[in-house]
Amino acid sequence: MRPPSHFGNDITNTASNDGNNNNNNGNSGSGDDNNNNNNSNTIVARLTEMGATMMFPKIAGRGIIRVVERCDDAKENNNLDLSECELIQVPDAVYHLMRHTELKTCDLSGNVITKISPKFAVKFSLITDLNLSHNQMAKLPDELADLHSLEMLDISHNSFITLPAVVFKMPKLRELRANNNAIIDIDRDEIITSDSLELVDLKHNPLTPMCHELLKNANVTFRIELSEREKEEWEDLTI
Repeated sequence: MRPPSHFGNDITNTASNDGNNNNNNGNSGSGDDNNNNNNSNTIVARLTEMGATMMFPKIAGRGIIRVVERCDDAKENNNLDLSECELIQVPDAVYHLMRHTELKTCDLSGNVITKISPKFAVKFSLITDLNLSHNQMAKLPDELADLHSLEMLDISHNSFITLPAVVFKMPKLRELRANNNAIIDIDRDEIITSDSLELVDLKHNPLTPMCHELLKNANVTFRIELSEREKEEWEDLTI
């Protein structure tokens, strides 16, 4: 289940506008405020009992509620959805709350995450699907090679300038989405050594002419999806 709409969408904005709105509207929102405070106090009390309150950064109370509610969902369906929570990293409290849950999937898309902690692979070692798209990452930790069950990885719409070598060390990875990054080159030796891959999506990346040509004609067992390369002016002999 999703948190009620009054929990808000921003989990990092500690300067809430509610106070200003309440001042402008007089006492009309007092009932809602009391309900919100009661919900916040209940969540904080739960976290205190579990020893997790110190693991959360100082974010808005509504943000804590949103993350905890989604962790509660994951305990029921084994699918952790923390998309569009404005996270800059995976809070330690999430690892704590999920410590007794065997997650199947993890969706961290649509945040502002710049890096993934090496312990992610230890805490969520059984996931088969990991969505890291639409963040601000430029590298992945080598420890992600320990995700032995991972089959689907989406790192599209990030800031990668090269394809992380660790993706070719994941033994069961079948599908890699790396489109819409800033990738200009890849390690050709690494990509040829993968036995599990079925698809690598590299569309909408500024690949060098040499890299694009090599990938286009690569003799590999999986499909590589590329965008059509536009020729540079110096390559157009008609000019």
